[in-house]
Formats: sequence, structure tokens, C-alpha cells
Amino acid sequence: MFFEFGLKDVIDIVLVGMMLFYAYRLMKESRSLNVFIGILVFIVLWLIVSQVLQMKLLGSIMDKVLSVGVIGLVIIFQDDIRKFLFNLGAHQRMKTLRRLLANEDRRLDKAHLKQMIMPLVMACMSMSKKKVGALIVIQRATPLDDIVSTGEVIDAAINQRLLENLFFKNSPLHDGATIIVKGRLKAAGCILPVSHDLDIPKELGLRHRAALGITHESDGIAIVVSEETGGISVAIHSKFHLRLSAEKLESILTQELG
Repeated sequence: MFFEFGLKDVIDIVLVGMMLFYAYRLMKESRSLNVFIGILVFIVLWLIVSQVLQMKLLGSIMDKVLSVGVIGLVIIFQDDIRKFLFNLGAHQRMKTLRRLLANEDRRLDKAHLKQMIMPLVMACMSMSKKKVGALIVIQRATPLDDIVSTGEVIDAAINQRLLENLFFKNSPLHDGATIIVKGRLKAAGCILPVSHDLDIPKELGLRHRAALGITHESDGIAIVVSEETGGISVAIHSKFHLRLSAEKLESILTQELG
């Protein structure tokens, strides 16, 4: 007998197809494509054994393995799953919702935007010429309290000379990251999560990996000044903008923070 095939079935198939596609893309980006294929093979075998052949004993064993395996996969791929969910929430259509949920006064940000950006740009250009390494993170909607707690709290107004002194080679705080929260230098010498993304160019060092790492876990903006080349880079939403001029850096910060 032919079963009824309606619009609901079409939607069901499309949704399952989308889930498989995004799972495939997630596994491919994390170099776990073979794991994804293995999972699909196991699911197909499970369906054949339990639904088609109706082998009760083997089917029940595979049921248990599947239920435990799901928990194991969540533990193994927790970083990739968190990154996927964060990217989903960071979609352009979610910006309005994030702004409503974020505890920040954006009108104040706009009023003091130029006062915050210009010292940042000038400090980065000065450190770039002297090849002084720097890592600055600007908090946006996602709170960075756990990162701030790893460093020394400053809570000072943004100042070009202060930024340069923090990253001076003999400064005890020059190796960590400086965190900016609501237009103020909140903390310095902070420890950031390091990205293990294999696609990062080899010429980029640990500061760049830390900058990319914090953008995996938040919507913050990370500015890096390379100690080797003096090049200025910005990491936003897990992507790098490399070899920036003063004008380009100012333009990116104005667009992202405005």
C-alpha cells in the first residue's frame, strides 16, 4: 500500500536534510569528517537492524550504544558545538535580539565612540612602528568577566600613553591581553583561550591564536599588534582582518562598535 505523502512530510525531509548538512559542515571544519561518516553508517545499520530486520537483542544493544554515544559526542565536540551555536546566535538577524538582551547603553557608546577609538588607533600605530607586541580585546554584548578575573583590574580611561606603557617590553603586564569594557580599560595581563584552528597561517603567532580564540567564544573584537612584523590585525567573529592601516582600523572599529 502507498503511504500518504503531504506537505508536512516534505518539510520533515527538508529539515532533516538541513540538520545533516550543517552537521557535515561542522565536522568538516573541525577535521572530523570521518567521524561524521562513521556516525551515519552506524545510524543506518541501527535502523536496518531494529526497524527492518527487527532483531531485538542486537537492536537493544545498539540502542544503548547510541544513547551513550550521543553524550560522548557532546563531550568530545563541545568546543565545536559551542562555536556552532555561537555563530548561529551571531547571525545578522539576531542582532536586534542581542541588543535587547545586552545590559549596555548603546547611546553612551555612540557618544563616546570617537574618544575611545582614536587613542586605540594611535596607540596601535605607535606600537606598530616600534614593533611592540599588543593584544587588546573590546567587549560587546558577551560579558568577559571570567577573562577580566585572570588579570589585574585597572578601570581607567582609555589613554594612548597608558596603552603603550601596558605593552612596553619591561612591563609585567605586557604578555597578557588588555580588556576594554564600556569605553574603559577594565583589566590588563588577562589570559585568553587559544584557538587550535589549523587554518591559521603559520606566520601568525600565539597572540593571534589567542585573539581568534576569544572571538570563538564571544562577540568581542580583538586587536593584535605583531611583535615580529609590526603588522596590525583585527579578529571578529572568528575571522582575521590582516595588515591594516590606521584608516582601515578606524573604519572597522567605527563600523563594528557604532
